[in-house]
Amino acid sequence: MDDVLRVSATEFKARCLAIFKDLEARRIGRVLVTRRGRPVAELTPVRTQLPTLWGAHRGSVQVMPGVDLTEPALDEPLDAAGGVLHR
Repeated sequence: MDDVLRVSATEFKARCLAIFKDLEARRIGRVLVTRRGRPVAELTPVRTQLPTLWGAHRGSVQVMPGVDLTEPALDEPLDAAGGVLHR
């Protein structure tokens, strides 16, 4: 499915329904529409599977200098440590 179809805007206009059928059937992986030889649009088939969430937010969180993530967040003892489960 890595096949790329490169078509001019004029050719795309004339063949768009057939191109959509090829995309839907996964006979082509993407369509690059050009005008005067320069790319102006790209078409890809709709993803049928969702991307994996594993690692999706990698690099989006920063730990500020001086923050130790291994230290307890509270200064007071937790209720569970004293055997209290509900208040």
